[in-house]
Amino acid sequence: MNDSFPAGAAPASDARTAAATGPSMIGILIIAHDSLGDGLADAVTHVLGSRPPQFGVLSVAATDDPLMLLPAARELVSQLDTGGGVLVFSDIYGASPCNLVGKLLEPGRVEGIAGVNLPMLVRAITYRSRGMETMVRKAISGGCEGVLRMESDSSYASARS
Repeated sequence: MNDSFPAGAAPASDARTAAATGPSMIGILIIAHDSLGDGLADAVTHVLGSRPPQFGVLSVAATDDPLMLLPAARELVSQLDTGGGVLVFSDIYGASPCNLVGKLLEPGRVEGIAGVNLPMLVRAITYRSRGMETMVRKAISGGCEGVLRMESDSSYASARS
């Protein structure tokens, strides 16, 4: 882990380098319980083939005081913001990670979404260069549309044998 990041905080890339090499895109930060954020980051990396730039995770352990994590969260937001702002995801609305996100919000610059899931993150990454409002809308629709009841399909029946 990079020594410049507090325990539990990890950026996915150097946002300053990304800013110098192309148009600014919206940074993404996941603040979630325990290893959920790291697991989602690993899954996004698997789906996309590489870890996205300007993408970070801050884990909140059961023993953590969320107020003690606020400076680390602010530092990550600062590092991930190259001019386009940062969209911060949390897991459960009203829980400690979400309450921490609430302390970071700055309308239009730092926005937050609770209920993070993998379809939501993939959609957010896809739309991160199209402005904050579009990215937020697309991320939420991706999260909702990615939750489906699976029906039995006879084409899978042979695989169950």
